[in-house]
Amino acid sequence: MTTDPPLLEATGLTRSFSGQTVLHGVDLRVRDGDFLSVMGPSGSGKSTLLYTISGMDTMSAGAVRFSGQDLAAMSQKELSRLRLTSMGFIFQHVHLLKNLCLLDNVVLPAYLAGLAPRAALNDRALKLMERTGVAELADRDVSEASGGQLQRIGICRALINSPTILFGDEPTGALDSAAATEIMDILAELNADGTTVMLVTHDPRIAARTERVLSMVDGRIVGDRRQGRYDGTRLDQRQTELSQWLMDGEPVGVR
Repeated sequence: MTTDPPLLEATGLTRSFSGQTVLHGVDLRVRDGDFLSVMGPSGSGKSTLLYTISGMDTMSAGAVRFSGQDLAAMSQKELSRLRLTSMGFIFQHVHLLKNLCLLDNVVLPAYLAGLAPRAALNDRALKLMERTGVAELADRDVSEASGGQLQRIGICRALINSPTILFGDEPTGALDSAAATEIMDILAELNADGTTVMLVTHDPRIAARTERVLSMVDGRIVGDRRQGRYDGTRLDQRQTELSQWLMDGEPVGVR
């Protein structure tokens, strides 16, 4: 039986800074349609892993392939184009441009990519903003929206070029529990529609809503848990089981 190649694959991935190794020969496969989270203590290499496999940071050794493309063989211009058109990014702090209205902030990556006329880009941006419940804010300034609303704008911006994969670095870390739940509802819906989602989080309640959880310690993946799709029920039980798995520290083969 043949299996489809992974969407993203890291082999022997190593990253060092100033003589200190942060990632130690990481092997990872992310399948098309995965919904996974990466957990671990501060300094375990979670964010470094995300930035390195997305080409935002340079690997020290090893290899990363995305949709069959070797990132190490690509120029900075090619990497930038790949990230712009095939990857979306959501961060804990949205980093929107204060001199642009919220609609223009969403449209900006698509305008830079030059994939469609401005009118079509505006239309897509407004549809995304409507889908995420912030269409009424299109003409507002950054200062006129709440943290949860700004994170929704950040999701719209990340989706404007229809990326294959959506990366999130603590995308709910600065939000209250209600706003975090709303953001996870949106991400789950996007994943159900076919977008691969990979999140870094410190929150077991957030990770409990993903289908797969990677546990990192000291720059290594030490566990890989597949817990099934969250169906909207038993979240407390899933969180308890996940927290126990993390405490036990029982390694699971990376798949």
